Amino acid sequence: MELLDRFINYVKIDTQSDDASTSAPSTQKQFDLAKLLKQELEDLGVSNVTLDDNCIVMGTIPANIEGKPTIGYIAHMDTSPDCSGTNVKPRVISNYDGNDIELNKDTVMKIDTFPVLKEKKGKTLIVTDGTTLLGADDKAGVAEIMTFVEYIMSNPDVKHGTIKVAFTPDEEVGRGTENFDVAKFGCDFAYTVDGGEVSYIEYENFNAAACSVKIYGVSVHPGSAKHKMINAIEVGMKFHSLLPEFDKPQYTQGFEGFNHLCDIKGGVEYCQLDYILRNHNKNKLEKQKSDFERAAAYINSLYGEGTCVLDMKDQYRNMIEILKDHMEVVYLAEKAIRTVGLQPESMAIRGGTDGANLTFMGLPCPNLGTGGYNYHGRFEFAVYEEMLQSVKILKAINEENCK
Repeated sequence: MELLDRFINYVKIDTQSDDASTSAPSTQKQFDLAKLLKQELEDLGVSNVTLDDNCIVMGTIPANIEGKPTIGYIAHMDTSPDCSGTNVKPRVISNYDGNDIELNKDTVMKIDTFPVLKEKKGKTLIVTDGTTLLGADDKAGVAEIMTFVEYIMSNPDVKHGTIKVAFTPDEEVGRGTENFDVAKFGCDFAYTVDGGEVSYIEYENFNAAACSVKIYGVSVHPGSAKHKMINAIEVGMKFHSLLPEFDKPQYTQGFEGFNHLCDIKGGVEYCQLDYILRNHNKNKLEKQKSDFERAAAYINSLYGEGTCVLDMKDQYRNMIEILKDHMEVVYLAEKAIRTVGLQPESMAIRGGTDGANLTFMGLPCPNLGTGGYNYHGRFEFAVYEEMLQSVKILKAINEENCK
């Protein structure tokens, strides 16, 4: 199957994960794609194909030469809860003219807002109809790995060590690796295929924490509320005002961390504010946590102990802590990127990746690009020519590994 056809088939399958769910996977509809991928791997002749109860697909391509490291390739099947993934209608734009793109009569993707479009003139873009996300994050990676697998299985003369592939659920809600069996996967190292520009090899990411701020108020009829009512909504607003104003995503870039208020809900009696905290420097992240603790202590000094309760959880860590001792994995990918005519680049991911957790689980796992852009929203798009380059990079990694 051609890469483009494969990708379009995958994005039409709704696999949106749910950050409010505690089940594994967080949504049962992720099995729709998982079952399809399992069947496709089996049809291609891949060995030991499994789909477990947690919606993780794994498969093995046995080596045809000895003495080479076992490499894994991983992509996630779910799409972000931030935008609908139901009834995705991808549209292919051939020979893009470099101008604004009308997704529908009410929604235009403007080059002034998304200047990266200027670099894509003359290329083939896959866009949405402006009502859903596209799902290139990470179905572009899924399609690229599957196309690479088809190439290996269809060309028995191509030399390779053992190759493992895995497709995971729930990466977008931070749970993509919670049931991942690294020992079963059995790789010396791996790559997540889950980035943006294909020339990038990413091996630094945020340290991450999440914090639910729970405010307990006192509800009294407003007609007789004087000196009695504690409005949890207003207390929550006060709490938020105590955090550093410029430690917000809209004011940060590069290696600057942030506190992001993702959700607020509640009423007079109870209010909850949900935050994510991010920083590449783990000591600075600890400082951000202490800002929350000081704000909570101040709120409790004003309104009474127990008014403000924090539920703080660490989510993932910066994989450079481990990968700095395994840079040969990065250098291998850089050689491959050069082989296909690109200059390898690196940047610290202002986000996370399954590769971060897998690296700390004992599987060195930097991140490769896919050719997708503007993830998590209706302006998401993918560049077909760059997706093809991603497949070439996977082939080149195999060739370099066999030297």
